[in-house]
Amino acid sequence: MTTIRHEKLNDIGAREALLDEAFGDTRTRKSSERLREGRLPVDGLSFIATETRRVVGTARLWHVACDGAEALLLGPVAVAADRRGSGIGGALVRRAISEAKRRGHGAVILVGDAPYYSRFGFSAAKTGALWMPGPFDRDRLLARELIKGTLDGASGILRPTGAEALVPALVPLGLPAHAA
Repeated sequence: MTTIRHEKLNDIGAREALLDEAFGDTRTRKSSERLREGRLPVDGLSFIATETRRVVGTARLWHVACDGAEALLLGPVAVAADRRGSGIGGALVRRAISEAKRRGHGAVILVGDAPYYSRFGFSAAKTGALWMPGPFDRDRLLARELIKGTLDGASGILRPTGAEALVPALVPLGLPAHAA
């Protein structure tokens, strides 16, 4: 049985391994990663799918903004190779949308396959004036308003607005910080 729950600190290793498996070495070079790096996902909007304590899926939401609007960025959404096609990805997307809507967020944006994400209400109808911070396929930039009109007039380059991740200083032990 698959359980979808909020991500926990001890899920990080399994989540990262799953993302590496699903997207390979190029995953950190994508434009959507520019919106996530150095930031924390929205508190309480990171989800993990498990089966008998094994992490089999993940979906996270991140704060972003552009000229005229604030929104959430969904992604990455990934499912273990041996569990794809079982509905886990769809369940993760529905949970993410439901929780974001319940918390009063106005819109969710993602980069993904329109035929897949259209069943969740995503389309390119309101993303024509939006840009990613790097190369992207215009047909894959999709959005869903959770509150009607949230993306009316939205334009420009998406930028991260969420909480910054604390990155520890990587100073070798025994060396003063200025010597590193």
